[in-house]
Amino acid sequence: MTEITTLSELDGEPHANVFPESEPKTVRLSLGADERVAPHTHPGRDVVLYLLDGAIDLELDEETHSLVAGDVARFDGEREISPVAREPSTALIVLANRSAE
Repeated sequence: MTEITTLSELDGEPHANVFPESEPKTVRLSLGADERVAPHTHPGRDVVLYLLDGAIDLELDEETHSLVAGDVARFDGEREISPVAREPSTALIVLANRSAE
């Protein structure tokens, strides 16, 4: 089955599930300037964050990565993440179940 939506149609701030109840979990994150998401983890997941617009500081454990629109970050969900918007920003985040190796 093919599902199509636009990010602007999604409900929920700062997080909105793109395709609820579907895997991989996909979320639109919208942050205002200087807004942050509290530090947290996504155990058992691999995470891809694609910054659609704006600029954020992506805090991962003890590292900070400055991202601008068009940047893609991939990381292990075991890491503690806390994005902080330097300006109004929107990201698409995919949280995929880690495959067994």
